[in-house]
Amino acid sequence: MADSKVLIERQGPVALVTLNDPATRNALSPPIVRELVAFFSTANADAALGCIVLAAAGDGFCSGGNIKDMRDGTDPMFAGTAQQMQEGFRNGVQMIPKLLHELDVPVIAAVQGAAIGAGLDLACMCDIRIASTDAKFAESFLRVGLVSGDGGAWFLPRVVGMPRAMELALTCRTLDAIQAKEWGLVTHVVEREKLLDTALEMARTIAAFPPRSVRLNKRLIRQSQDLTLADCLEVSAAYQAIVQTTADQKEAVAALLEKRPPRYTGR
Repeated sequence: MADSKVLIERQGPVALVTLNDPATRNALSPPIVRELVAFFSTANADAALGCIVLAAAGDGFCSGGNIKDMRDGTDPMFAGTAQQMQEGFRNGVQMIPKLLHELDVPVIAAVQGAAIGAGLDLACMCDIRIASTDAKFAESFLRVGLVSGDGGAWFLPRVVGMPRAMELALTCRTLDAIQAKEWGLVTHVVEREKLLDTALEMARTIAAFPPRSVRLNKRLIRQSQDLTLADCLEVSAAYQAIVQTTADQKEAVAALLEKRPPRYTGR
């Protein structure tokens, strides 16, 4: 739809998901939240989906919450009683981290311009972050007297470590793209005109591997963050047994031995 706040473009096994509200620098308004939730809630069920690139239209990736909505109370997260606002968060923006954390399909964030507050948190919810040279990152909730109500307090320390997450949150410091790479917040910094192509190329590389194995690799790494070594080894053995029963895993071995490109079927 022309007025959609989130554009979905399918390129074979890769989905390009573009935040499409450049007038607000893609603030996480209720329409954007609803459309992201609608897409991510069905992504796992799409067996043909190999990788997702999350990008943004305009000059900024995501400016976080809409300041005018905060002032005017036009967003359920900023209107009503304390209990009503709590429910607004739980049934609104907090659905995004829940869905992304449970998503087996890898997600790459292509970040240009500002990723501020909840915008930085949204990038941290993705598995891989690529930045353009003009990207800027800030966990700036204190500038508007807020806490990270969207799950950033959980994701950010897992990306940059606890001391750096504390510094970002408590000083509202802004990192440029090079600093973000030094801190481990992004893995690559490229020129703006190369950002989307770089992200899509990485997505196609990921999507070219056996899809069930890709999803279980991501799930294993995510789950292992909260497991003991013994539990991780148990889950690893179970997932390994699962993929070893797939036709694609046998095809991968055969292709290597026969020195030919593999032909995966998703089975």
